[in-house]
Amino acid sequence: MQTRHAVIAGIALALCTGSAWAQDIKIAHVYDKTGPLEAYAKQSSIGFTMGLEYATGGKMELLGRKLVVIEKDTQNKPDVGKAQLAAAYGDDKADIAVGPVNSGVGLAMLPVAEEYKKVLLVEPAVADSITGDKWNRYIFRTSRNSTQDAVAGAATLKGEVTIATLAQDYAFGRDGIKAFKEALAKANPKAKIIHEEYAPAATTDFTAPVERIFEALKDKPGRKVLVIVWAGPHPMVKIMGMNPGRYGIELAPGGNILPVMKSWKSYAGVEGAIYYYYGFPKNKMNDWLVKEHEKRYGQPPDFFTAGGFAAAMAVVDGIKKAGSTDTEKLIAAMEGMSFDTPKGMMTFRKEDHQAMQDMYQFRIKKAADQKNEWDLLDLVRVIPAAEMSIPIQNKR
Repeated sequence: MQTRHAVIAGIALALCTGSAWAQDIKIAHVYDKTGPLEAYAKQSSIGFTMGLEYATGGKMELLGRKLVVIEKDTQNKPDVGKAQLAAAYGDDKADIAVGPVNSGVGLAMLPVAEEYKKVLLVEPAVADSITGDKWNRYIFRTSRNSTQDAVAGAATLKGEVTIATLAQDYAFGRDGIKAFKEALAKANPKAKIIHEEYAPAATTDFTAPVERIFEALKDKPGRKVLVIVWAGPHPMVKIMGMNPGRYGIELAPGGNILPVMKSWKSYAGVEGAIYYYYGFPKNKMNDWLVKEHEKRYGQPPDFFTAGGFAAAMAVVDGIKKAGSTDTEKLIAAMEGMSFDTPKGMMTFRKEDHQAMQDMYQFRIKKAADQKNEWDLLDLVRVIPAAEMSIPIQNKR
């Protein structure tokens, strides 16, 4: 009898435990923890965790249920990312997923969300096609897309200017340049793009492509600019070492993470556009993020930290608004939803679920004006979301 009672008690305990576990809100963070974008991934993870903490007042509970984050490593490989997202939805019973970093991995993951009929919140992958021709209704994105980068970058280039471009030869780079060309044509008809170079993502020797760029630009009259669209270890310092100034060529590098931009300190006056820099947004949430991040990690939050934080705010606000983790209720709640982030307000556009958001035009500070190792940029101006015309690119 004792044995039978013990078995019954054990079954009852298992059923209770299983029931409690089923009540947890499971969020899968499927991202590139290892590989060449590991630094970006770490920031995204920290930001996402801090965002959930902030949004729940440190309780990590929502709708009376515990929040559980399940981490999955895509290894920066599309096939692995696809399999890991399927495992998160199928085996782990995740209610919603967030990630990845790499745009190629992100594109491979999109059909999985549609197959399992679960929301995938893309952060921080950038390629336009994610919310463009490869999009499906289960995809939302808090990160900016290539066109938002491009429109912001084009806004910094005024008047007559001759341009060459350098980008990585995969979805992120090619989508970025395509978007930049379209944005520039609208923003500044006087500008001309005369040369494009695409290099493998892992390129470390830029001699050949940069020499071709110099050859294309060097004899052109007036202002000459090399626009760079690059993720991971950035080529700007190496290109500066090749002395583009002898031909009167300027560089427009775009924004990047703080350790990369710290290597740009010697290039005061160089301008570009950036998604986030810790000193630019002025709001309560960003103040908290900067203060807490400096306390915990000894330096300000970075580009992808803010992105991860924004994704967490979107997840929490979406579930709160839906009052549920049911997919259809989540989609209905999140379409057109405005939510607060360290950058300020973002809004998911109904037509493609892309987050509309502000961007920033920056100028690298003079060395004499830099107060510490992370005091790198001056704000030229906020480029408001309302000022940026971002086309709807999906066909559905």
